[in-house]
Amino acid sequence: MNLIHDDCMNILPKYEDNYFDLAIVDPPYGKKPMRNDNGTWGTPNTRKFNSNDDKWDIKPNKKYFDELFRVSKNQIIWGMNYFIDYLKPTNSIVVWDKKTGGNPFADCELAWTSHTSNVKKFEMLWLGSHTHRVENLIHPTQKPVALYRWLLENYAEPTDKILDTHLGSGSIAIACHYFGIKEFVGIEIDKEYFDMTSERIEKQTRQIKLL
Repeated sequence: MNLIHDDCMNILPKYEDNYFDLAIVDPPYGKKPMRNDNGTWGTPNTRKFNSNDDKWDIKPNKKYFDELFRVSKNQIIWGMNYFIDYLKPTNSIVVWDKKTGGNPFADCELAWTSHTSNVKKFEMLWLGSHTHRVENLIHPTQKPVALYRWLLENYAEPTDKILDTHLGSGSIAIACHYFGIKEFVGIEIDKEYFDMTSERIEKQTRQIKLL
């Protein structure tokens, strides 16, 4: 497992074409979320922030997607509705049904895939940091480990080389560990998230050996 603290655009050019068998990514979009003083998540419009840190629009550009498609044979891209201009038509979409109907949170999340299978759906109640703490949340867009394990079971083999360009909370790294993935590369640009995520991964993948 290779965890890298850097901008993915500094790292991807180092890999040859089609090096990775599968990229599973969750790129950011819109405004950069920030942790408020009370521990909740907000944006520049809902909290005081450093005036020097004004690069809030964090949606990747076409160059990112060109590099992503160059270094990986197949891709699963969360947030497809935000990146539609960069993606080709596909009949293979992943729907994560968050079972949140009846409240203001999103009912589901969509992932574009390069595969040729039919639409697949994963169901798991997930209200994020607001009410349903299935896992200890350390990132505003954290996804459950179970979701990534399901993706690996349906779209990957243990021998695959897996890439995540925006590691976030590291749920995918934990899933890859227990799925038996031999080579995983996760990249995270934010130092605070990288440190918290590295600690989370280490704790959740630590093997207890009985003497």
